[in-house]
Amino acid sequence: MSPRPKKLNMESSVYEGSDGWWHGRVTMGIKDDGSYDRRHRRARTEPEVRRKVRELENLRDKGRAPKAGRKPTVEQWMTTYLTDIASLKLKPRSLDDYWSKTRNDIVPGVGKHRLDKLAPEHLERMYRVMLDNGHAPSHVVKVHRILSRALKIAHRRRIIGENVATLVDPPTVDETEANPFTTEQAKAFLKAAAKRPTFMRWCVGVGMGFRQGETLGLRWAYVDFDAELFNPQWQLQRLTWRHGCADARACGERLHRFEPCPPDCRTHKNYKRGCPKPCPKDCRRHATACPERKGGGLVFTRPKTKKSTNPVPIPPPFIPYLHAHKQQQDEMRTAAGDEWQEFGALFTRPDGRPLDPRADWEEFKELLEEAGITDRRLYDGSRHTAGTILNELGVDMPTIMEILRHTQISQTKRYVKGRSHLSKDAMRRMGDHFMPQPEPSIETTIETTDSKAARAMRRRRVR
Repeated sequence: MSPRPKKLNMESSVYEGSDGWWHGRVTMGIKDDGSYDRRHRRARTEPEVRRKVRELENLRDKGRAPKAGRKPTVEQWMTTYLTDIASLKLKPRSLDDYWSKTRNDIVPGVGKHRLDKLAPEHLERMYRVMLDNGHAPSHVVKVHRILSRALKIAHRRRIIGENVATLVDPPTVDETEANPFTTEQAKAFLKAAAKRPTFMRWCVGVGMGFRQGETLGLRWAYVDFDAELFNPQWQLQRLTWRHGCADARACGERLHRFEPCPPDCRTHKNYKRGCPKPCPKDCRRHATACPERKGGGLVFTRPKTKKSTNPVPIPPPFIPYLHAHKQQQDEMRTAAGDEWQEFGALFTRPDGRPLDPRADWEEFKELLEEAGITDRRLYDGSRHTAGTILNELGVDMPTIMEILRHTQISQTKRYVKGRSHLSKDAMRRMGDHFMPQPEPSIETTIETTDSKAARAMRRRRVR
């Protein structure tokens, strides 16, 4: 075979090799070390390899060519994305959720694929397996969004040429229907809560529509009694602990379990979620046992959006109960003595620590049972209930949006559920407005002032 002629710097080469394949080499630019960035493509036929060369040249000319070097796997890139990129922007709770779905769904599903070899079919197959394993469509959509965001960053940084997640349609999610309390149920719920020290916590949740974290994160310093305002500047959340040591795998070595539990496992018989899953080979969990652990437990964090910090008017009937609650807390502080831990929270445990969200959720379920109300979500009994009852009282949507501190009115409309009796009354008024009223029936009567004796006398005269 004759030697190939030398090409100019940015020109491509196409030739048939001794292995029977056609090869193409494209100059993409200069690498970081100053050498030429030459990419290789091959095919069985010359037209096919020329087509691949033209595609690569087109990406180069448009400035969209992926960077040189071996591409990371999905697992490697997700680790980089969550550790170095997403952690700078996401709230701690959201970052924990991203890590959880990456470990449990993305890595087992497509983690071994190289980013540039990932295909839409791989994602579709992973979603189908997740649905078959019992995951809700909403869970699959969240996984899709996390992966799509990570691939978008990889595409923006030219690590890959295309975000394949944009070529996949995630499952359709049916919006969860709200199930708020009726006015009678809300009164029954608060009547049951009045027997507990946490009565005002449930008044704020049901009557003002505060989120759980916002309610438990309220502090006395942000209660303005003069202006009758709550200023929700903080929320209480339970965050996942992180290792503070240098070698997370070695730190949790005594807690690693690589084999699944036997069917008759007694070690985890009291676990509500059953036996935990076996640890992966490179397990870096068990941060709760790390002597230098950080960033976990119950933590006061800022609300998710700026709108969530807007002041909310306190209903005037709540004010005397708030003063009584504050006096009750002062008595608890005196009784606790040196064991009292001051956090300045409105709703505390007997030792001054904020209420645990888990215990708060369990108390909500207990109150539902005591009030004879069917089981429902905590959100249904607080924000959805407040929005719905405000709407029944005739409050307009923009005002409800301000009270619930939503950023869009469309979000508020999802929180408000119509009532059948209001719909029936509205349609009755609609019918009265359009349909003609039936004519009233007229009965003609002849009234006489004659007595019975006079009428008889008159009949005798006629005869």
